[in-house]
Amino acid sequence: MTTPAKNTDLDSVEGLLGRLEQLNQIGAALSKERDITRLLESILLAAKGITRADGGTIYSKDASGDSLRFEILRTDSLQIAMGGSAAEPMHFPDLPLINAAGAPNDSLVAAYAAIHRVTVNIENAYTDPDFDFSGTRKFDQNTGYRSQSFLTVPMCNQDGDVIGVLQLLNAMRPGSSEVVPFSKADQQLVESLASQAAIALNTRLLIRQLEDLFESFISLINLAIDEKSPYTGGHCQRVPTLTMMLAEAAAHNQEGPLAEFTMTELDRYELKIASLLHDCGKITTPVHVVDKATKLQTLYDRIDLIDTRFEVLKRDAEIAALRQQLALRTSVDVAAERALTTSLTSQFGTLDEDRNFLRATNSGGEFMSDAAVARVRHIASHHQWRNADGRQADFLSVEETENLCIRKGTLTPAERDTINYHIVSTIKMLEKLPWPKHLKNVPEFAGGHHERMDGKGYPKGLTREQMSVQARIMGIADIFEALTASDRPYKPGMKLSQAIGIMVKMKEDGHIDPDLFDIFLKQGVYLSYAQAFVDPAQIDDVKLTL
Repeated sequence: MTTPAKNTDLDSVEGLLGRLEQLNQIGAALSKERDITRLLESILLAAKGITRADGGTIYSKDASGDSLRFEILRTDSLQIAMGGSAAEPMHFPDLPLINAAGAPNDSLVAAYAAIHRVTVNIENAYTDPDFDFSGTRKFDQNTGYRSQSFLTVPMCNQDGDVIGVLQLLNAMRPGSSEVVPFSKADQQLVESLASQAAIALNTRLLIRQLEDLFESFISLINLAIDEKSPYTGGHCQRVPTLTMMLAEAAAHNQEGPLAEFTMTELDRYELKIASLLHDCGKITTPVHVVDKATKLQTLYDRIDLIDTRFEVLKRDAEIAALRQQLALRTSVDVAAERALTTSLTSQFGTLDEDRNFLRATNSGGEFMSDAAVARVRHIASHHQWRNADGRQADFLSVEETENLCIRKGTLTPAERDTINYHIVSTIKMLEKLPWPKHLKNVPEFAGGHHERMDGKGYPKGLTREQMSVQARIMGIADIFEALTASDRPYKPGMKLSQAIGIMVKMKEDGHIDPDLFDIFLKQGVYLSYAQAFVDPAQIDDVKLTL
């Protein structure tokens, strides 16, 4: 294998010390970088800088471990930039580590370095007998370039596993365009950099894997909720999206009380996790309450039992009429029999009207009048039926009457408390977790979306001043998604104008944050979300008065 060139005047003591200091600064910078793509780009640019290389490529080992993937390529003299922050993506095929015969692919220098975990330093690719540089020569023919010196270094993690390869091209003599070999000092510096870079990259990869695992665990919780209730599952997916849309709009806002609100990448991740977990407590909520589509629904809709009772009343009325007709047979009275038939028909009509009324009432709605409530209570006690014990009983039980008299929606106060308790469960669950520093606010963000700005919310009765901006953002997202969702069993999705109208009233009543809601409207967050997630039939014109 070609050995590195001897040290020359390029590597004076003063110059070498300067490059060592530069290496230390690079190592410190790499340890702080969170984005893997930016990290890879920083590694390549740093290696090019300390060796004065004209070009370079960084490869990563693919998940299967069978090939090297081109990640970033730079060649300064040709002004070639692919991958990373460059506008042009990488379009080169992966380099296989195993050839067609099933043997190690030692003919390619980058593959050789990865397979054998050794550095390869080549003075002149055109005269090197060990590797196949036909692809390099073809590139040179097409571009007029002259690829000469190569330095190829494997990047190994703490376990000694190769996770990538760093390859540099054409070291340049300082102050000139002369191509020179990579010196021994160059090689040692790049090997040191590659070692630091591999550790930083591996750490970042491990963190990403843990983050992916954590997010998958969150998805598992939401899947469990989804299995209980597909309606809630959809909500758990849409609210995070809307939350992040409004948060980005607030961060870009440059005026008003929220002009100073900003978010770092860590802030965004923290809010994303909180929004994904905002309803995790619903895993404890009974499914028949979560999915209560009608007022009488428990494990099934009990309106069918009431239908049966009406049929029993009609049969009883019919039997009573027939008995009276039989009593008239000894002295036939056509007029009396006709009167009985008319009376029976009238009773049937009254019962059918009452049954249709209760069926309509059972479906719930936005408002139930005093007259409708009074009629339910009248039906409950006016009609008497013989129950399974053979006793006369009120037509509706106390519990059935209470449910059918629900003024709004389908939930009784006790059931609504059960639903609301999910936020208490959410807070309890999240506060049990050992959150790292950058996620310590997740319980507060996720647990505040049922609070109100005036302190009348649930469960802690917090005021606007006691809540973070993120928690207030999530409150708006939660409400708007619920109003416009078309997959609820108990209501249709509202028109956009109707939902906005309700939220304008909520803003005026101190329910939601007025400044965030103004951004929600002014920057068109509501419309962008609706175009992506709301039924087109629900999207109508919204007249904004800001």
